[in-house]
Amino acid sequence: MAKGRILLADDHTLVAEALKRLLEPEFEVVGTVGDGRALLRAAPELKPDVVLVDLNMPLLNGLDASEQLKQILPRIKIIVLTMNEDPEIAAEILGKWASGYLFKKSAGSELRKAVRDVLQGGKYVTPVLQDALEGLSSRHSRPGSERTLTSRQREVLQLLAEGHTMKQAAAILHVTTRTVAFHKYRIMQDFGLQNNTDLVRFAMKQGLLEKN
Repeated sequence: MAKGRILLADDHTLVAEALKRLLEPEFEVVGTVGDGRALLRAAPELKPDVVLVDLNMPLLNGLDASEQLKQILPRIKIIVLTMNEDPEIAAEILGKWASGYLFKKSAGSELRKAVRDVLQGGKYVTPVLQDALEGLSSRHSRPGSERTLTSRQREVLQLLAEGHTMKQAAAILHVTTRTVAFHKYRIMQDFGLQNNTDLVRFAMKQGLLEKN
């Protein structure tokens, strides 16, 4: 029987190397990438069965990269391996594109089980989250009038919050600097942000930037 093909997406080299050693006896690790844009380039070429993705990655975070990847490769399975223990984020992405969600502090045996379950067509959620997710499902609702960011706004926000200039962000996104400026000031206007410090804090609140 062919081994399941796994692509690792994590910007911490030591973590990626440890994951590779952990998984390789049972699965074929076809590659590792360190940011969301590299993931979108590599996955169509490497054709993995499962992508193991961290939510906090530079240039394009794992959340938005994974959502875009599922549009490109609808059959691909994505397991989130993260330090983010927010059940609302977990519930949202499990309802959209994720086949699994577990924490970086999880045991290696749990990670291998998650990969096996997902390869067999199931879903895997770390038991630590189960009660919180069940509680959310019974009361979770969002007002329709609540403002949300567009996918392009999220990309612009992340790049600017990471410290890229508008010109650099424009080059990464293949748009004009004027377009980036338009999105920046629309975000600031819509969400009442006054300066770049507010922008960075807002990006953290949106889960686009790792909290230090």
